[in-house]
Amino acid sequence: MNTKLVESILQLILSLPTDERLWLEEKLFSNIPYPSSNKLMNLAESGHSFNFLYDEPDIYTLEDGERI
Repeated sequence: MNTKLVESILQLILSLPTDERLWLEEKLFSNIPYPSSNKLMNLAESGHSFNFLYDEPDIYTLEDGERI
């Protein structure tokens, strides 16, 4: 990686007036797609991060709390 070039570009961007910097950020980041809810759920499920919940006791029922 060309660190000097990246640092120079960063300094140039930081020296821009706020409105120009915001415009540049919008152009750079506006086309980044956000993952869908299904993709996020699949990621959470396939990562096994929540498997510990299978060992937790079921202490709540549908009758708990107030109705919405």
